[in-house]
Amino acid sequence: MKNRYLSSDSDRHTKLFALSFFSGAMGFDLGIEKAGFEIKLCCETDKYCRQTIKLNKPNIPLIGDISKYSAQDARVEAGLSNDSEIDLVVGVPPCQSFSTAGTRKGLEDIRGNVFLNFLDLSIALSPKFIVIENVRGLLSSPMRHRLINQYGQNFPSLGDDEQRGGALKFILDRLRSSGYGYSFNLYNLANFGTPQVRDRVIIVCARDGSASPFLQPTNSRDGSYGLQKWNTLREAIEDIKHHTYVKFPEKRLKFYRMLEEGQNWRDLPKEYQKEAMGKSYYSGGGKTGFYRRLSWDNPSPTLVTHPAMPATDLAHPEQNRPLSIEEYKRIQEFPDSFQIAGNLVQQYKQVGNAVPISLGLAVGKHVRTLICGEKIINFPDFKYSRYKKSSHIEWEAEFERNNF
Repeated sequence: MKNRYLSSDSDRHTKLFALSFFSGAMGFDLGIEKAGFEIKLCCETDKYCRQTIKLNKPNIPLIGDISKYSAQDARVEAGLSNDSEIDLVVGVPPCQSFSTAGTRKGLEDIRGNVFLNFLDLSIALSPKFIVIENVRGLLSSPMRHRLINQYGQNFPSLGDDEQRGGALKFILDRLRSSGYGYSFNLYNLANFGTPQVRDRVIIVCARDGSASPFLQPTNSRDGSYGLQKWNTLREAIEDIKHHTYVKFPEKRLKFYRMLEEGQNWRDLPKEYQKEAMGKSYYSGGGKTGFYRRLSWDNPSPTLVTHPAMPATDLAHPEQNRPLSIEEYKRIQEFPDSFQIAGNLVQQYKQVGNAVPISLGLAVGKHVRTLICGEKIINFPDFKYSRYKKSSHIEWEAEFERNNF
């Protein structure tokens, strides 16, 4: 039987077309390109990310505010006719609305509305596949956020749009009503070769209405399932010769000089812990990001937008400094030759926010395999992340149980 995605047998050997929205520093795009896709359009509003795109990929058309473009506009900008088939649309909509570290306003936030703009535009473009990347908080964010001081017996019960997971439910309903099937999971990107523990939701949406298999892992923590072991920090950065980095203030260096590889503030001598932590000493939680030295033989923790923020320190395993921008680029898998625009703080922000290239490659291979009708290998009991109930199957069952 002819594959539903192939126009002809020759399509197996031709470049596939992809459009990229919220392109950032192009980490996702570089991975998709490695999988054999041609990026026909990028979309980004951040001034420095736009400069980065122009520095490295000057021939790719670049547009700005997504809300100002129709599907027809996007096709024109990409140089595609109305009947040109689009194989893949990828998007990394702003995640602050859904982040567990943020205010969790969900789709009520203006950035959440940008998410819906992206969703509507993607559906109107009618690609074979839409892939959405976002933070773990998307799994639990409501459509509308209620302040914590407005809960209790003196306030009305939560409305449908205030339920946990309501934002994602709304997104999935919109996809389903447009004829797109979907599957999603929360993936630890170390399982795809990224030398970093970084959990991200990937939603794969198929125009034919099917639920795609999960992404095929290439790595596992201990090499089980016949896969390669997780890539380590040492493998990623040990051979870098030149480093450009921000500095820790001297008052913090005093404590870093007491710490060894893999240690944090809890490993300081007891008499120094309160002094080092200040008021944070009395706050709850593990606080393992304070005075954190990385381990050579493990993946890096999740990169953040600045490596020297007190609660999310990313210090070199041995040297008394934060990770350099060169090390950031390696951990996110950018080529050394890839130029990042802006001052050093802006460079850290762009690279820290980027999608690691291995994830883009995994997604690109996944979609290409589906288009070509080839087999995707999944392991039924594989732990894609350390969190539970994070696949579309488990999530939907849990949502129904909690809300109906």
